[in-house]
Amino acid sequence: MNPPPRMLFVANLWTLMEHPSAAAEWSLERKFQALKEGGFDGVNWKGSPEIAQLLHSFGLRFSGLFDASAPQEFAPLIRAQMDAGAETINVQLANHDTPVAEAIRLTIALMEESDRQNANVHLEIHRDTCTETPEKAYAIADGYQQATGKVLRMNLDYSHIAVVKHLTPRDFSARLLTRPELLQHGNLTHCRPFNGHHCQVPVTDGRGNLTHEFRDYLRFVEDVFRCWLAGPRPHNELWVVPELGPVSSGYGLSTWPAPWEDCLVAKQELATIWNKVIRNS
Repeated sequence: MNPPPRMLFVANLWTLMEHPSAAAEWSLERKFQALKEGGFDGVNWKGSPEIAQLLHSFGLRFSGLFDASAPQEFAPLIRAQMDAGAETINVQLANHDTPVAEAIRLTIALMEESDRQNANVHLEIHRDTCTETPEKAYAIADGYQQATGKVLRMNLDYSHIAVVKHLTPRDFSARLLTRPELLQHGNLTHCRPFNGHHCQVPVTDGRGNLTHEFRDYLRFVEDVFRCWLAGPRPHNELWVVPELGPVSSGYGLSTWPAPWEDCLVAKQELATIWNKVIRNS
């Protein structure tokens, strides 16, 4: 009997930027310690020798990341992630005004290099990149499949699509899960809580209660997990990044609870949803 599929929680070090304050930000080692204590399985960041050493010291797995716009950048950037032990790699490619035809050529070159290095590269849907709108992102995926015969591995960060589409919570699944194969053929996804007007919403209200907006989001996440489980389940693992941006990035607001504290709560709630879906699958 095959083992049941597993969800891995991976924390982006971005969430810990300026935590607990800009004046007293934790050291990189202290951040890794917090991830370990928080029950995370891995770290999401740019690969480097220092990152590799800390991953080994704390027994954490690694999801790399980078942004790039030119083919000559792909090989060294992928190699840096692989040298640090990356099992998944998230890529933000090119720019908002990159034409679709050029983006397809770049994507083919990126994935060819990924194959050469036996890497697990995912193209992220993200604003201010070539995948800025879902229409462009899906056109790139379609062009890639037409050229290669393969389904493109993508990280569908649905928070970016939702604000483009101006959605209400009742429409999340119907409007966002329109390309299930793109979710199912990868094993990396970002789970930033959002609504149709804000790319990030707070998880808690500062008094220990879940916000109404986060509860709405959890209903969508349940459908996301079901969708992924209905597919081929690459590596039998789904790497989930409960990615909450810090105040300095503009994703978080100064009146909200600390992103890291909300991230820990989000992780617990996402695990509950995953276990529910697994039990009923």
